[in-house]
Amino acid sequence: MSLARLAALHGVATSYSPSDDVTVPVSDTTVIAVLAAMDVDASTPEAVSEALARQEAAEAERLLPPTVVATADSAPPQAVRDLPDGTVLRIETEGDGAVVRVGPGDESDRAWQQLPLGVHRLRAEAPDGRTARAVLVVSPGRVPQPPRRTHGFLVQLYSLLSTRSWGMGDLGDLAELAAWSGRVYGTGFVQVNPLHAAVHGTPSDPSPYRPSSRRFPDPVHLRIEAVPEYAYVADHSHPGRAAVLRDAVLRKDALIDRDAVWALKKEALELVARIPLGPGRRAAYADFLAQQGQALDDHATWCALAEAHGPDWHTWPAGLRDPRSPETARARVELQQRVDFHMWLAWLTDTQLADAQRTALEAGMDIGLVHDLAVGVHPGGADAWAQQDAFASGMSVGAPPDAFNARGQDWGLPPWRPDVLAASGYAPFRGLLRGILRNAGALRIDHVMGLFRLWWVPEGSDPTEGTYVRYDADAMLAVLALEAHRAGAPVIGEDLGTVESGVRDTLSSSGVLGTSVLWFERDWSATGRPLPPERWREQCVATATTHDLPSTAARLTGEHVELRYRLGLLTRPLGQEQAEDRAEVAEWLGCLSRLGLLPEGLGSEEGEVRAVYRFLLRTPALMTGIWLPDAVGDRRPQNLPGTWDQYPNWRLPIADAQGRPLTLEELIASPGLHRLMAEFAPRTAPPGARPA
Repeated sequence: MSLARLAALHGVATSYSPSDDVTVPVSDTTVIAVLAAMDVDASTPEAVSEALARQEAAEAERLLPPTVVATADSAPPQAVRDLPDGTVLRIETEGDGAVVRVGPGDESDRAWQQLPLGVHRLRAEAPDGRTARAVLVVSPGRVPQPPRRTHGFLVQLYSLLSTRSWGMGDLGDLAELAAWSGRVYGTGFVQVNPLHAAVHGTPSDPSPYRPSSRRFPDPVHLRIEAVPEYAYVADHSHPGRAAVLRDAVLRKDALIDRDAVWALKKEALELVARIPLGPGRRAAYADFLAQQGQALDDHATWCALAEAHGPDWHTWPAGLRDPRSPETARARVELQQRVDFHMWLAWLTDTQLADAQRTALEAGMDIGLVHDLAVGVHPGGADAWAQQDAFASGMSVGAPPDAFNARGQDWGLPPWRPDVLAASGYAPFRGLLRGILRNAGALRIDHVMGLFRLWWVPEGSDPTEGTYVRYDADAMLAVLALEAHRAGAPVIGEDLGTVESGVRDTLSSSGVLGTSVLWFERDWSATGRPLPPERWREQCVATATTHDLPSTAARLTGEHVELRYRLGLLTRPLGQEQAEDRAEVAEWLGCLSRLGLLPEGLGSEEGEVRAVYRFLLRTPALMTGIWLPDAVGDRRPQNLPGTWDQYPNWRLPIADAQGRPLTLEELIASPGLHRLMAEFAPRTAPPGARPA
């Protein structure tokens, strides 16, 4: 009981429920390991008793939690109402540093309601002499909403090659897609994969969901010719060499080679870096450096050290493993030229992202670019090195066993420590959100349930031997709402899979849109049949598929089952899997026919794909996402969970139904794409309205 009590005080679960009628106990070994990752010794009964006594005494003595959350225009939060009578509060507001004194009396509630939005400093003085300091987050309570119902493309940027890109899609291609689709088809947004900085190596990890840093974008996405100084470089052989890379990818069955692309771009950028910036651009660069501060310096220092010592900081000389050590300070000076180079790359990428967002808005988009926030970072990367105190050492984020994966999942991503986040006033989370929202029209959060709890797996253990660790969701959502409000950006949560009871309701009350995928939307509480379109939730992005799922054509034809069979991923006989899949598809096609959404009749693959999107338009969803490969009949998934080298995850260009890669120019000229997009006119309607 003492261990369970200690675990509960730190948000560590001692059991979990994969379904309503099943409870699975967590081993003491796992609980002890997880507590140790939070610097809590529970290795012996005596250690547990001592730790429990210290924690309970601290809880009893504490006046305020380290972070207090309040909602604008509301009464004082519960943590303040629980203070002893007569406690005096002083609030130093963000920005101007004005001090607001709140004492006992009838004016207290009014003073709280007049507090500005922001991250303030709170000090409490109790009548018995005790004092406390805390971070006070005053939040709007809800994130911004899309201004109207809208539709847009979902695309993995690397897969979108044009005749100008250097072997993978770049920010110039993104701007072109946004400008074309916004002006021609009235799209309201383009949602892309995470553009976070990667851990570069040979070979590098191609997954955009395991980045080195989530705070800064990857310069591999740069359009080199769009860097103004490139025009003054004497050697212009790079575009010709890039054409060789691009042409290789555009041959059938060729793959995107991110490492080769980056090697060529880096070579070109080394030459561009020798060209002095003009006065105006130098001033803009100086502003960027001042805005980003220590976070950018740390990121660029890791990049420079990684060039010298390898991409995993755990293998560096001991002194360099600490970002604040004297050895690191000396190395930063010695490598100053390389540090400057990587800060300059971050600025260039930021400016091209800003240009792409501006292009999208100028094309008439209501939202523009929807950026994707990965759930974590690579353990050897820049963020994990620079913020070591905020990450739980020896732990990895994953998922418990479920109906789809009996062994659970280990994603190889170190989790944030909830205690350190709270003690810092959620500074790492605030900085991350502010960075990614700089050039975003909206934000998608991968595995949004991680704002509430994450499955921690001790290093060396099987994913089944993990447990859930809880985060302060009220504080996380308050910070999210504040930063999204400042950016004017709606937020989309990827809430697919196992979702704890009440989480979707809490997200909805905070204004966070969910993700609804057609194949998963069924009346699970009653018949189990496809959920009628009018019963879908309004606060969501409705789509037919995602980057982790089969394309719509592959789903309709059953090719996704054959692919998994060829790769040895099926857990049941092929015939049984195919029969079940055909029955599911037939049920959906029957639903589409009954609703009059399939005038082409059964057997027309393109007509069936269009019928799926006609169905999505019948839902009240505020946003409808069009998987761009669906528009040209691409049958290959961009990522096949459960595979590593068996399948070319994250390395496929968009292709047609025959697997022939298409350039951006060929894609937007596709008759099939134009026929699909004709379904989306008129382009918008007020929230709550139904298409005719």
